Amino acid sequence: MRVCLEYARSGLEVELPDDRVVRTLAYKNAPPLADPAAEVQAVLSHPTGAPPLAEVARGRRDACVVISDITRPVPNELILTPVLATLEQAGIAPEKITILVATGLHRPSKPEEIVEMVGERIAARYQVVDHHGQERNEHTYLGDSPRGVPIWIDSRYVEADLKITTGLIEPHLMAGFSGGRKLICPGIAALETVKVWHGPDFLEHPKADCGILEGNPVHEENTWIGRHTGCDFIVNVVIDAERRPLKFVAGDMEAAFLEGVEFERGVVTDTIDEAVDIVVTSSAGYPLDTTFYQAVKGLTGALPVVKHGGTIVLAAGLTEGIGSPEFQKLFDENPSLEVFVERILGKKYFVLDQWQLEELAKVRRKCKVKLVSDGLPAATIDKLFVESAPSVEQAVADSLAEYGPDAKIAVIPKGPYVLAQVA
Repeated sequence: MRVCLEYARSGLEVELPDDRVVRTLAYKNAPPLADPAAEVQAVLSHPTGAPPLAEVARGRRDACVVISDITRPVPNELILTPVLATLEQAGIAPEKITILVATGLHRPSKPEEIVEMVGERIAARYQVVDHHGQERNEHTYLGDSPRGVPIWIDSRYVEADLKITTGLIEPHLMAGFSGGRKLICPGIAALETVKVWHGPDFLEHPKADCGILEGNPVHEENTWIGRHTGCDFIVNVVIDAERRPLKFVAGDMEAAFLEGVEFERGVVTDTIDEAVDIVVTSSAGYPLDTTFYQAVKGLTGALPVVKHGGTIVLAAGLTEGIGSPEFQKLFDENPSLEVFVERILGKKYFVLDQWQLEELAKVRRKCKVKLVSDGLPAATIDKLFVESAPSVEQAVADSLAEYGPDAKIAVIPKGPYVLAQVA
């Protein structure tokens, strides 16, 4: 059978043996919105758990509107256009509106990415600025959370009279789902906050996983931090496999987010009767598969449906390489994942972005990984605690030879955007 995996900007066509593929896990069929712009306007006027945005904005002296960075395929221009118009109609001048890019601890946005994210008109008319997670002097300390996380949030947001966040609701490997409270923590939080919230005390919890909210300490804690920081209004979107809007939610940070999550679950959840020997998957293509750091999400997304001792075959573009210098450093100074995990559990070792290597360690405890990419040479891939492969077909053939004539394959072309589960 021929399958197109989400890969970079172009996709990757692969040929898999028909007699071994037992399931292709994918989005449910859901009609895209006929008039997305009208739907955004509708949820701004009739939000969930909050007054209309026009009423919320009335009398405010200034506003900070938070958006996701380039790693998330959010239709920002579609969302921002009516939001910004509503703010201006409420009396907030364009020069009093800051659009803050929630980079978290990711790299800064490139000028062309700003235009790609918000469109030329918005980029020219409004102040669009990055959050700088490692510059603590740009953050305000708001005390500690119930679980002892020091709360440092971007001062431009904290000091704004009107606080709005936007975002995408999708499965998330640690927080259950993205969107909602995640735009605040980690989106505009300082390193001092994220290093604790993304520390092993949170991430090693069994419910700190994809699709889980109830009992998930990562979700519970950043929801508390979001509430404590303050958020007057959110606008979130659910998209389909073609990245077309399926639903917008707006209003209260928690109520609107949970409404979106309920809808998202119905669209992205797909099941298989039992775990398989081999899972062929992706990291959802551009912009999520530009680095190995982000591509780890493709592995964690496939983890529930692969057998212990099985293999995940991952195709990822990796056009920007491994990730941050700090993330690359982790591979240089840790001879094995076992040594790395022992170090972080000891609490005396910390390197920026270590949480993603911790997620990779969870994957490798259960299964092998074969990585196919044009973005890095094989010799480099082989140093990332995974095995390089020249093609998906070759990786599958090698795995079938290892597991024998009864080996079964599952395919997840859209990678971590699908919530893959065993029924």
